[in-house]
Amino acid sequence: MDNLKNLEQLGFAPKSAPRLDKRDTAVDLPEYQDKNGVEIELAALRQRIGEMQDRMFTRKELALLVILQGLDSAGKDSTTQAVFTGVNPLGIRAASFSFPTPTEQRHDFLWRVHAQVPPRGCIGVFNRSHYEDPVINRVHGSIDKNEFEARLAQIADFERMLAESGTTLVKCFLHLGKDEQRERLQERVDNPKKHWKFDPSDLSERKLWDDYHATYESALQLTNAKHAPWYVVPADRKPIRNLLVARLVLQALESMPIKDPKPKPELRALKVI
Repeated sequence: MDNLKNLEQLGFAPKSAPRLDKRDTAVDLPEYQDKNGVEIELAALRQRIGEMQDRMFTRKELALLVILQGLDSAGKDSTTQAVFTGVNPLGIRAASFSFPTPTEQRHDFLWRVHAQVPPRGCIGVFNRSHYEDPVINRVHGSIDKNEFEARLAQIADFERMLAESGTTLVKCFLHLGKDEQRERLQERVDNPKKHWKFDPSDLSERKLWDDYHATYESALQLTNAKHAPWYVVPADRKPIRNLLVARLVLQALESMPIKDPKPKPELRALKVI
């Protein structure tokens, strides 16, 4: 377990391999010795994210899309809740992409995704995303290498179009360790209150662990770009995972040219009586 000193360590150069096998799934933050410090900063980050989102919502000129991707039980749901609790619900949209419906299957695989892109002024969160389609189909052999790479090229074009249209993208791969996944899945089995989270298919998918990692390695490499960067977030320690994603979200918001609300000249001389 290494110390994480800055967010840049979570990224990697465009078109280079993320080397998931060389990255820790659990890290320490040298500035914190206990969970309380992490939670205090996370609360402050949530407040700042909410303030930035409010400013963005008033202008309705820009949008932020946060993509959370990872293997089963990596924490996509809980990360969404931890980072965005308290953000004005009018200005946030969360979407998840499970198995496509018959209608969706009659369209290209990005058709249903484009409909969920956040409108200007809003933050969008994709809890599972358009990466599910090429990755899962490739792992299960439904598409070959050429089709897999073709779909990733289409994703890259799609994300470039979003960026050029005023949507900032932050893509987080929640990097979970195999032992940690086993413990989380077992907890879902042992705790009746978490049975609703357990799907027997999780066990069959777990057997394809190495295939998923190799496929994600390729997917991240082929779609990592300056305008749509990937960050590999260690996901074994939930509080630190949440904090790192919150830091990345705020960093993205602060890099956006979000302007203050437009003043209304007609109100300058108005006196309320």
